[in-house]
Amino acid sequence: MDLFEKLRTNLGPIGSPSREFNGHHYFAFPKLEGELGPRMRFRGKEVLNWSLNNYLGLANHPEIRKADAEASEQWGLAYPMGARMMSGNSELHEQFEQELAQFVGKEDAFLLNYGYQGVMSAIEAVVDHRDVIVYDAECHACLIDGIRLHKAKLGEYYKFNHNDMASLEKNLQRATKKAAEKGGSILVITEGVFGMSGKVGSLDQIVALKEKYEFRLLVDDAHGFGTMGATGAGVGEMLGCQDGIDLYFSTFAKSMAAIGAFIAADHDIIMYLKYNMRSQTYAKALPMPYVVGGLKRLDMIRNSSEYRDKLWTNVRALQTGLRERGFDIGDTQSPVTPVFLHHIEGGVAEVATLTKDLRENMGVFCSIVVYPVVPKGTIMLRIIPTAAHTLEDVEYTLNAFSQIGEKLKQGVYRGNIAPVAPETLEVSAGAATE
Repeated sequence: MDLFEKLRTNLGPIGSPSREFNGHHYFAFPKLEGELGPRMRFRGKEVLNWSLNNYLGLANHPEIRKADAEASEQWGLAYPMGARMMSGNSELHEQFEQELAQFVGKEDAFLLNYGYQGVMSAIEAVVDHRDVIVYDAECHACLIDGIRLHKAKLGEYYKFNHNDMASLEKNLQRATKKAAEKGGSILVITEGVFGMSGKVGSLDQIVALKEKYEFRLLVDDAHGFGTMGATGAGVGEMLGCQDGIDLYFSTFAKSMAAIGAFIAADHDIIMYLKYNMRSQTYAKALPMPYVVGGLKRLDMIRNSSEYRDKLWTNVRALQTGLRERGFDIGDTQSPVTPVFLHHIEGGVAEVATLTKDLRENMGVFCSIVVYPVVPKGTIMLRIIPTAAHTLEDVEYTLNAFSQIGEKLKQGVYRGNIAPVAPETLEVSAGAATE
């Protein structure tokens, strides 16, 4: 068989449903147009948008836009040219690292070009074939791919049930035995906030297990950085166990509304990573406008709780309202707001029809999430409230969910999905709001 034949006929577990429902550019790869914010255009219509990880509303903040523009004008997008190790280092890169480390309570930090490949590379650099990884079953794909790199080194790994400390301890016992046999060590990997369920990782309980077992802890706090804790320093701060996190990672793509990421740890460990993370050694440094813009964003997060307070006002109003209307939003303890849909006889097709109703007839845009992004059998809508939303936005959305809740009970959405109309030339060009 020709290598490409299977690629033409099977788009994989995510792409195949999109093809089945004519969902490309609708359910997958949608084109949201206009200024980033709660109200944008989708296929020529204004929608109330709940699908941006712009938690603190900084993406379009005038001070941020000004800082980004001035940095771009001064430095351009090319500077500094080359990898950090060779010719791409600068005082501002190192200043940003120092300020990030101080904010999250660590000795040092290392800037990363992107979160996904950055944390993959960090895992690959930290562990070798003798070491054992123990990880939460619901870790993000970037962490799973980092673990796969470890597997390629013939390293051992064990998966514990999500947020289940009994399961973690059982696997730590297995890992301790295996590490002793191989002459290696143990790395535990989990998250501060799990990005689909919104659950907070049991970091304090994991740290407490260090009294019984010898391991190091890596935490991906992409959704916790800037949103959780008294100062926004993340879930470790919130749970009072930041000191027990050995490798603290976060991306800038959530609260900071930017590109890039960082990892923070003891100074000696960061020095090791600077010389051994292949994704950074062989890649161009983070461009200067992202560094200068990042410093501005960090300054705003660090020096004011205004944006975080407004975010949580909206989060509480939205989550309380959904629960009062009988929707299952699970055990979220964060701004991530899943709406789990149960007893859906029509499966993905029924939820796709529901989502189309929300977008076309009610003007509410949120994302539908299915396997393999979430476990098999789970179908959910994912809502991301931000500081840029208003309580009026929340109330409008709750009223829309009241309507779809009644339609679900009546079976209105069952059967084949209504076909998605192809985009028109006018819509593609950014037609006026209808």
